[in-house]
Amino acid sequence: MKSIIWSRKSNFLLLLLVIVSISACKKSKVEPEPAPTVVPQNLGQNTKQTPTTDRTYLTNDSLFLYAQQIYFWNDALPDYDTFDPRKYKTSPDITGYNQELFDITRFKINPSTGKPYEYNSSNPASTRYSYINDILSNNPQPLASNPGAEAAVDLAGNGNDIGIRAVFYLTSNAAPRPYLLFVTAVYPGSPADKAGVKRGWVIKTVNGSSIGASYDGESAGVLASMNATSVTLTGNNYADNAPFNVTLNKASYKSSPVYASTVIAKSGRKIGYLSYARFSALTNFDTPSDLSLDPVFADFSAQGVTDLIIDLRYNGGGYVESATYLANLIAPSSLTGKKMYTEIYNSTMQSGKATILSHQPLLDAAGKIRYRSNGVMLTYADLDYSTTAAVNNTYFSKKGSVNGINNVVFIVSGSTASASELLINSLKPYLNVKLVGTTTYGKPVGFFPIVLQNRYEVYMSLFETRNSNNEGGYYSGMVPDVISTNDTPTYSFGDERDSYTALALNLLVPGSAAVGSNKISSVDAGGVTTQSVPFNSTNFRPLDPNSEFIGMIETRKGLK
Repeated sequence: MKSIIWSRKSNFLLLLLVIVSISACKKSKVEPEPAPTVVPQNLGQNTKQTPTTDRTYLTNDSLFLYAQQIYFWNDALPDYDTFDPRKYKTSPDITGYNQELFDITRFKINPSTGKPYEYNSSNPASTRYSYINDILSNNPQPLASNPGAEAAVDLAGNGNDIGIRAVFYLTSNAAPRPYLLFVTAVYPGSPADKAGVKRGWVIKTVNGSSIGASYDGESAGVLASMNATSVTLTGNNYADNAPFNVTLNKASYKSSPVYASTVIAKSGRKIGYLSYARFSALTNFDTPSDLSLDPVFADFSAQGVTDLIIDLRYNGGGYVESATYLANLIAPSSLTGKKMYTEIYNSTMQSGKATILSHQPLLDAAGKIRYRSNGVMLTYADLDYSTTAAVNNTYFSKKGSVNGINNVVFIVSGSTASASELLINSLKPYLNVKLVGTTTYGKPVGFFPIVLQNRYEVYMSLFETRNSNNEGGYYSGMVPDVISTNDTPTYSFGDERDSYTALALNLLVPGSAAVGSNKISSVDAGGVTTQSVPFNSTNFRPLDPNSEFIGMIETRKGLK
């Protein structure tokens, strides 16, 4: 599905482009305050929605009334009186709004699991897909899977930190739970990138204090130090044991979504490798082009690439149009004109009965309100959500000069979600697509933001995507062809010694890469020892690896 968010731009940050996309960045307010409530029609008992001027009550009402009409699983929601939205009034307001949205997502049960579709097994107290973004305070956007956390770099490529994706790896689950702190990725353009920090570094001291003895006792302090304005880190590079000592100062920066790209020659074949962090907004939306992806595929073309490895192991999604664009860069020209995917909304939306959307003004790419030729303001209610509408069916349109690709291996993990899964699912009917890694997150639904109080962007699941074979519904994730939990963060992206890269290469050219047992020093309660043990999922277990935005943002829609 499209990163299942619709995006819009306010200033140059996408905020509601013709139909909205999720931008977690702050925006200038050009849209009028949406009307807070609408009296529901034929939606059951409604005697408790009495007239009020209480701003919080009005937003409580709006949150539920929008869900009654546009939430993908609205057929399972009770009537207004049964749900009683105003019972969620609390202080601060956002706490009540989050709880209300959570409860809205509890009604529709997935028959294959017996739990709500939005049940979040890793954090049962939070939603799996839907969330609320406070656009006055959150920058970058929160994580869909953990609304209390924030992504390091937003979908417009803005970062404001030191630029390290650090993950704790437990070496024992027994108290005090010793660990290693690995740099699993460095955000391009960040202070860490400019200082030469590399994936595969093991951090052993933070501001002069040794770490690694106790995850339970140290992790909170370590994270606080790394989120401070300045931090000094020392340790060693796993690959060659070379020591490092670096002081990093928090700063604002622009970051490319491309972690790395390279061409690997194997047995007469040229294999293009791309590690992609997130589906950021395209550089040019109207005439699709992208300053991050285009040079990569131009290089692939110049070197005569025959096969591809697309590394999405840390990619939680992003904009739908970016997933579509990457699919068109990968696809051979022979696919032009063939269906890529379809967006499916609930029956209320499809039949044009989601009248509450008339309170959401439609903005253009510049964040300006759109009007009809007669001067009447356009709203989301003017859009066509039917399955047969051309705008809800996306077709291949070849981009770039890489042609003739038949084999694509995707490196995936539990952090691979939404727009990443949309890309994979869209290519499956036409190319030889294989997956390496662990089961993906499982997010075949998308959304666009509903603005309440001119402050809160509500992202609730609104549509599902299916490929040309009508395949979708991967709520439990996509299972890899080659399953391996041994994602070793010990080598650079694209290094043939990286376990997932080696497995991918062996799928394309059997026997071409050695998948060895990486070794690393073990850790006990007293600190790092010299014992050498295999680096695998048995000896090293990552905690809280999902530090990226998870979602699909839709930015394109057509009028009725």
